Amino acid sequence: MDKIQMQNPIVELDGDEMTRVMWKWIKEKLIEPYVELNVVYYDLYLKNRDNTNDKVTIEAAHAIKKYGVGVKCATITANKDRKAEYDLKTILPSPNATIRKILDGTVFRKPITIDTIIPIVPGWKKPITIARHSFGDIYVSKSFNVEAGTKAELVFTESNNNEKRYTIHNFTEDGIVMGEYNLIPSILNFAETCFKYAISEKCNLIFSTKDTIVKAYDYAFKDIFERLYDTKYKDEFDKLNITFKYTLIDDAVSQIIKSNGDIIWACKNYDGDVMSDLVATGFGSLALMTSVLVSPDGVYEYEAAHGTVKNHYYKYLKGELTSTNPVALIFTWTGALRKRGELDSNNDLVQFTDIVEQSTINTINSGIVTKDLFDISTAKNKKWVNTQELIDKIAEELKSKLTSALV
Repeated sequence: MDKIQMQNPIVELDGDEMTRVMWKWIKEKLIEPYVELNVVYYDLYLKNRDNTNDKVTIEAAHAIKKYGVGVKCATITANKDRKAEYDLKTILPSPNATIRKILDGTVFRKPITIDTIIPIVPGWKKPITIARHSFGDIYVSKSFNVEAGTKAELVFTESNNNEKRYTIHNFTEDGIVMGEYNLIPSILNFAETCFKYAISEKCNLIFSTKDTIVKAYDYAFKDIFERLYDTKYKDEFDKLNITFKYTLIDDAVSQIIKSNGDIIWACKNYDGDVMSDLVATGFGSLALMTSVLVSPDGVYEYEAAHGTVKNHYYKYLKGELTSTNPVALIFTWTGALRKRGELDSNNDLVQFTDIVEQSTINTINSGIVTKDLFDISTAKNKKWVNTQELIDKIAEELKSKLTSALV
């Protein structure tokens, strides 16, 4: 078959460690034989981010804004240990946080459901999508160790230099203190994106915080969601026969666990970080989770929902074969290519991504799995294989399906 052509590029952000290795294999074996890739490439390898003082990350984020679609490999967020390991000049911020701040998007994480991978929560029959506000809260916080005898205060300096002070606590013992913030325009964008996404997916939406305890901070989120729904989106939700409701987060957890799925659960930044891992594990594995950052102005960045798999990478460097699950990375590529195809009315590209995903699912349903899925797979005659073997099997299935489609 002739290679599928792309009218406009996607922005490719390469990453670190074992996911970087799998990224290359996926492109070489599942995509490049069939698609004339048109990419604007940025290397977010940790050392390159350090060498450019993180300029490469900022440029990549602005390129995604320009072209509308990005695809990102997993990357290392450095700490003191990583600084020593990679001989870094400094500890840079999380690249995901930098990109999310520039795009001001909402992260939607949705499990990849496979017939032979049974959810740990037996009632979950349909996907649960976590919508995570990707700005502010503890991720932009300042925290300090506090000695006994200290009075901690919040101090607000107004534009006329008047000060307002609020006592947090008088510390008679050693302690800790933290301050965090968010921005009303960012919360509005978060709510708008969640409502639009629910409409596009024709799916019920729930939003949860703890406004009974965090009365000003969390109530601001609740108020924005409810006002926006009542004044702008209720009629459209009613037409689609879908619902929106707000509830306290502890009640939401209870409802989600007892549900059959088929819902979008919108959460604040930290809540979404935690609950997306809970949902991924409940459906089988973090490596079976899609993740897309959606901005209010219609920019999409598809990313790996998991880390860089450091322990497997060091085995790989020793020449050992690893059984690292590549499925989420495969769906990262198909998600970005599908969106590019939809935006460009490129039906061939859209259909190709559907076939890649179905080939991946068929391979796992046949019992060919990586080690992390072996115990939870219900496939007959199942066996676990190394990463390259799984990708090769998917490539065989893909070639067969594409050949049949051409006959």
